Amino acid sequence: MAYATTNPFTNEQIKVFPNTTDAEVDAALDAAHEAFLSWRKTSFAERAKVMQNAADIMRRDMDKYAKILTLEMGKLISESKAEIELSAAIFEYYAKNAERLLQPEDLPVASKDEGRAKIVYQPLGILLAVEPWNFPHYQVARIIAPQLSAGNTVVLKHASNVPQSAQAMDDLMIEAGLPKGGFRNLYPTHDQVARIVADHRVRGVALTGSEGAGAKIASQAGAALKKTTMELGGADAFIVLEDADLEKTVKWAVFGRHWNAGQVCVSAKRLIVVDAVYDEFVKRYRDGVAKLKMGDPMDPSTTLAPLSSQGAADDLKKQVDGAVQAGAKAEEIPLAMPNTGAFFRPVILTNVAHDNPARREEFFGPVTLLFRAKNEADAISIANDSPYGLGGSVFTKDEARGERVAKQIETGMVYINHPTMVKADLPFGGVLRSGYGRELVGLGIKEFVNAKLIDIVDIDAPF
Repeated sequence: MAYATTNPFTNEQIKVFPNTTDAEVDAALDAAHEAFLSWRKTSFAERAKVMQNAADIMRRDMDKYAKILTLEMGKLISESKAEIELSAAIFEYYAKNAERLLQPEDLPVASKDEGRAKIVYQPLGILLAVEPWNFPHYQVARIIAPQLSAGNTVVLKHASNVPQSAQAMDDLMIEAGLPKGGFRNLYPTHDQVARIVADHRVRGVALTGSEGAGAKIASQAGAALKKTTMELGGADAFIVLEDADLEKTVKWAVFGRHWNAGQVCVSAKRLIVVDAVYDEFVKRYRDGVAKLKMGDPMDPSTTLAPLSSQGAADDLKKQVDGAVQAGAKAEEIPLAMPNTGAFFRPVILTNVAHDNPARREEFFGPVTLLFRAKNEADAISIANDSPYGLGGSVFTKDEARGERVAKQIETGMVYINHPTMVKADLPFGGVLRSGYGRELVGLGIKEFVNAKLIDIVDIDAPF
């Protein structure tokens, strides 16, 4: 597995990083375990200082961190800065809330003979975080901020095309004051990852990535009886009902599908529009997409970035070709495209029949699957005709109706009148082949703690 920085705007390889040696893996695990033995005993106030320091440093050095993101995976510089702010907000959220979220809970028991029972939340040990390239800092922040705050330590295996982003997070936590070994970035091979998972001191694995990677790591962790959380792919439905504010809805649809060049697990990948407004919506959507501008992601005027790599662009083209061969109609929006870089013109796919494999695939890039629904019930049916269950959205002026529809969509998240969004104080996660477990807020911090029952019972109480 080669860890290397390649600029997606120029396709120029900037720097190659050597794989971590077996000795370095062993040393990192030794240090993480030693750090855990002391870190778990620190107060929430001490941990909060480190988390707040991390937030403050990210905001202070926003330009530095943002430029690394844009260099390595090509996102717009404005999107990179937004990611840095989001990451800082996550660190700050746990600095302020971790102690409250992990407060012991008294249990209401049926009889005094059962004693005075409470649940206390205690850290588990070393966690392995396996993270993807599409949000190199945010994905890391949303696991290490809660888990370090809970008293765990973390070893990171990041995507091979964002090695500088990964190391930047390692350097960040050292500067923030985290004890040595508390968080460590590695560049491991697949075999080394398996060895890390199997190590008895590693108590859990959090993975964000593809279904294939998730299945492999979950299998390894399962064989070792280790807890995992999986945030995998998504094919979010974007339902447009006949009473939606069409002008605003179209703007959100264009944004929801194309931010981060469409490389978001919660992108609005499937636009499902009821028949009454379908034709007008499609006309406006096509016009909106045609206004996007490809170009240098460092240029503030660019609105559609390159994909993360030329390989990603080539794979997406093959996927579109496969959909067409199976009967779909592809309309390419003729945007002016730079001569170099991993660019991909937006494509709208229609006539994606029920038996077309593309109907149940995730398109990781600016490809829109567009469906005409007969009515609300049909829109819900189309939305649920997917192996994925991550996020989704419903657009309607009737909020009660939107909530009613949302409850019938089989996903982990549904937003009314907004594409699926990501915030520091909202939970994130899905169901079905989108994975399991939750990240962020109280749900996230409790994924890797021991919810221990302590019960003080009168020695003379009956059994």
